Amino acid sequence: EVQLVESGGGLVQAGGSLRLSCTASGFTFDDNAIGWFRQAPGKEREAVSCIGSSDGSTYYADSVKGRFTISSDSAKNAVYLQMNRLKPEDTAVYYCAAGRLAYILGACTYTNGMDYWGKGTLVTVSS
Repeated sequence: EVQLVESGGGLVQAGGSLRLSCTASGFTFDDNAIGWFRQAPGKEREAVSCIGSSDGSTYYADSVKGRFTISSDSAKNAVYLQMNRLKPEDTAVYYCAAGRLAYILGACTYTNGMDYWGKGTLVTVSS
């Protein structure tokens, strides 16, 4: 069974840090775009950060650039998101995702190009 399982969410104060983890089973991240999306209450799901090609090219949303760092571990078939200097605006359910189409197109922010999704982990940043 193909699964993506996120962990690491929780409640933190503004300015704090969290590290999200996502581990895949039933498939490999090879030849797939991988990354993180989030959805805040009343808002559309958006790309936060992703790795879109074999050369390791990455994308960061302007709102998180300089604060978040994405990384992966092929041996563990895992992807991580280190989130620093968190803001209340970062509050959302964070989802990890992987997709072959997104990889082929070189567009890791393309939601419909992602084939596999985790169930999400809630990040709440208090002020």
